[in-house]
Amino acid sequence: MTKQISIIGVPMDLGQTRRGVDMGPSAIRYAGVVERIEQLGYDVEDLGDIVIERPKRNTSGENPKLKNLNQVVEVCEELAEKVDDAIERSSFPLVFGGDHSIAVGTLAGIAKHRKNLGVIWYDAHGDLNTEETSPSGNIHGMSLAASLGYGHPLLTNLYGAYPKVKKENVVIIGARALDEGEKEFIRQEGIKVFSMHEIDRMGMAAVMEEAIRYLSHTDGVHLSLDLDGLDPHDAPGVGTPVIGGLSYRESHLAMEMLAESGIITSAEFVEINPILDEKNKTAITAVALMGSLFGEKLK
Repeated sequence: MTKQISIIGVPMDLGQTRRGVDMGPSAIRYAGVVERIEQLGYDVEDLGDIVIERPKRNTSGENPKLKNLNQVVEVCEELAEKVDDAIERSSFPLVFGGDHSIAVGTLAGIAKHRKNLGVIWYDAHGDLNTEETSPSGNIHGMSLAASLGYGHPLLTNLYGAYPKVKKENVVIIGARALDEGEKEFIRQEGIKVFSMHEIDRMGMAAVMEEAIRYLSHTDGVHLSLDLDGLDPHDAPGVGTPVIGGLSYRESHLAMEMLAESGIITSAEFVEINPILDEKNKTAITAVALMGSLFGEKLK
């Protein structure tokens, strides 16, 4: 892993309807992320936050199946450029959300450099909906599908690369809230999913060993970590909490094993909502997990 890390904040809450995740990047910084990573010997540059324009309140012309589509696309285009530039400078892109729709931009920027990109989607949800299958029209539930080439052309074609990632190069970890359309998509396309059922039966160590082995043929792996992958007891400040999730310790083990494997080449941490949090607990957890991802050890 390169010793240069570029932090990019994306304070966007337009991919869903609960306000608050736009404050996620600030909460993560407040929890001491820069100092923690620097203590591990990395050179950290904080590129600040992308400026998000608020949409006009009159939404009469908006497609309810794709809420705030144009604004999401605009932000993701800018994010893709920043990620692209960081990689061009041999820096590790570390993106802070914001809601999970930003992954469309992150993956678009990475895909310009990695033709066989692997993705670990650490999340309670699959984010595999399209406008046809989405119950809500929220784009944060479509970001992985769009990156695989399924969905609206403005999302799938964003920043040129198409698709951003191959279906055989994706591993979803922690799924426990999948819509019917997503279940069908997973069955049809053969997406590798470790649901909470598999994690409970196999244990996190075996799951991560298999996931790392499954992605060993790729030319780099992006970690897209939604804090709602963790149980709400450990990460209460998320917009769509789902009980019965991954524990704090399981998540640290996952990050430690990814650090040991050396396969992670970019990462994003998303869906932290300070309004719903308890004394910034979720952002503090996110920063602790980043510490483990970047090699922090007890001894």
